[in-house]
Amino acid sequence: MIWIIIIGAMLASALVSWTLKSKFEKYSKLGLSSGLSGREIAELMLADNGITDVRVISTPGRLTDHYNPADKTVNLSESVYESRSAAAAAVAAHECGHAVQHARAYSFLKFRSAMVPALTFASRYMQWILLIGIFALQATPLPLAVGVALFALTTLFSFITLPVEFDASKRALAWMDTRGVVTTQEHGMAKDALKWAAMTYVVAAISSLATLLYYASLLFGRRD
Repeated sequence: MIWIIIIGAMLASALVSWTLKSKFEKYSKLGLSSGLSGREIAELMLADNGITDVRVISTPGRLTDHYNPADKTVNLSESVYESRSAAAAAVAAHECGHAVQHARAYSFLKFRSAMVPALTFASRYMQWILLIGIFALQATPLPLAVGVALFALTTLFSFITLPVEFDASKRALAWMDTRGVVTTQEHGMAKDALKWAAMTYVVAAISSLATLLYYASLLFGRRD
């Protein structure tokens, strides 16, 4: 049963990833009526929220956009930074949504940020500990138990990420609508793009939970 869920999550992940890329490619070709670039959208949203200590910079790659709370930078991929499209507006505003969360001390973002040091450790050693735990299970359950605990931490992180991402998109769409930087049609495209981006996190969380249950079933001797 668990394997069916894992395989289903993998297929769903591939489908969501393909749909996301397809949506962004489509919406990236449609020029924004306001003529604003991703960088200008980001700077405008930050200014409207009274945020003056966050820089908007360009970062290499595609779909590599992110907000870094450590150095307070909104990092926009090259395809978003100078692009003047509905897709670029959606991504830029979403990442600024994270900056607004940081400035407003949004609880879920604070919780997720506090988990990062432990998550870094878990991600570095978890797979090795799980592998050792599986081979040593007949002798001692301790290594696998440690591995399951570390995996549970990464799974919790995946689920804590969900409200953070959904809230950032909600802030972005509300601001774009209020500010009037997009038309009704462009707002719909931005909403659609962000919905599919959020779905990647949903699928990742479900997949992580299914994998955690698999390892837990090995630990407790209830392998399907």
